[in-house]
Amino acid sequence: MKYIYNAIIKMAAVIAVALSLTSCLEKLPGDYILEEDAMQTLSDAEQTLTGIYTAYMSGALYSGYLTLCPDIQADLVYAVQGNTNQYGTHWLWDIRSTNSEIESVYAALYRVIGRCNFYLDQVDELRSTLTDDEEIKYLDFYTGEVYCARALAYSELLKCFCKAYDPATAENELGVVLADTYFGQKPATRASLKESYEFVIRDLRKAQELLDEDNDGFDAPYFTKAAAHAIHARTALYMQDWDSAIEHSTVLIDSDAFALASARGYVSSTQTYLDYLWTNDSSYENIWRIGYTTTSYGGAQGSVFLNFTTDFYYYYPDYVPAQWVLDLYASGDARYNAYFARLQTGYPHQLVWPLLVKYYGNEALMQNLIYHVNMPKPLRLAEQYLIRAEAYCRKGGFAQASADLSALRESRYTSGGTISVNAGNWLETISDERVRELYMEGFRLQDLKRWGKGFERTPQSQTQSEGSSLKIEAGDPLFVWPIPNHEIVSPGSQIQPNESNR
Repeated sequence: MKYIYNAIIKMAAVIAVALSLTSCLEKLPGDYILEEDAMQTLSDAEQTLTGIYTAYMSGALYSGYLTLCPDIQADLVYAVQGNTNQYGTHWLWDIRSTNSEIESVYAALYRVIGRCNFYLDQVDELRSTLTDDEEIKYLDFYTGEVYCARALAYSELLKCFCKAYDPATAENELGVVLADTYFGQKPATRASLKESYEFVIRDLRKAQELLDEDNDGFDAPYFTKAAAHAIHARTALYMQDWDSAIEHSTVLIDSDAFALASARGYVSSTQTYLDYLWTNDSSYENIWRIGYTTTSYGGAQGSVFLNFTTDFYYYYPDYVPAQWVLDLYASGDARYNAYFARLQTGYPHQLVWPLLVKYYGNEALMQNLIYHVNMPKPLRLAEQYLIRAEAYCRKGGFAQASADLSALRESRYTSGGTISVNAGNWLETISDERVRELYMEGFRLQDLKRWGKGFERTPQSQTQSEGSSLKIEAGDPLFVWPIPNHEIVSPGSQIQPNESNR
């Protein structure tokens, strides 16, 4: 099944992605192939699947807005004096339903969903025409991947555009528009939050049934059974289904296919496995990685933290790490040097600060003058340890949670790293550890929302005055992004707005 990766790269250059002000539900998912010629052969199915993977390369998703905007909106970074105002409305909490980044995230996720539906609407008919057992096996694998891709896209929509899941109220809260067909009638209203999450779980179960764990492997650029378990564990955590979160994260933690990137082992004389995870985007802990080449890659997510290409001498970051984040890392924590480097900026104020180099750029791509571009790693084993630790704490299993947190930290520390949690400190401890591990990977806003926490910024050196003193209370409407205005006003739409819509 790994040969699909080569097809992804070949197709990426020819797939057109177009945005308009019409509803995202009307997007053509397979815009590189005529409908009347689609899904007649296994090769057609493979090309349609390739289009799904290419849609995930979008700079509106993991290589850009979907990853960066939630963390910039929260309390992890500060805007520097002289910045370009990139993501400025998120930083200032002045987010409106016409915000271009939010429109792009919404459209890009529904583009993935549309392409998945384009495939799923036709796969049963195609399967009925196949007689070769090997072709049927591969078609089933492809179908499992599509269900996994659709589940992930819907889970991200739920994370960004819906309230945190509460089992007691989910049936009465707004979820997302569940478009489950391409050729049929499109729904014009939002399902309940409960129905929406249940839809994701059904897709993941179908993916787990169709995919084979023999294809699980690190750095996979396609969805595997392991990826379905990873998304299932995350979704279960968000649903407060602690037992399911533990069940699915345990499958991955116990798997021989994956291992945490160690700060104590070396790929070369100068690079640890942890370093290599970020400089080369390769690691045994990558469950699903979006594969790039020098001719096919996504957005430059490191630009706003470095902007080295302004004059190729100084750095001109739009955002610098918050001091409180830097203070979280102990002296033996190798993540600090893997994520940050104290560098001179080129601004008139000449700020010297530990800048985020986590996304400095993939070394192979930089050799081809492609800067600040890293292969996104949306599903990593490290997150599974954090998921299971939190779920154990919710059930009072503090010893098991301590063991998981210690295992993760020991892989990141040059020595030591053990930690223990109890009934009084577990949430703060896990919150801090999620910041240390998942910094600027797009989780912070969702974490604060689901924990019912607000935050406060206080000014630090050479940061933009506007926004540096900001207090956000728990439950603020903008923890939930507004539904794009064009979705609300498009002809025939009955899509309900969020409280944050304005």
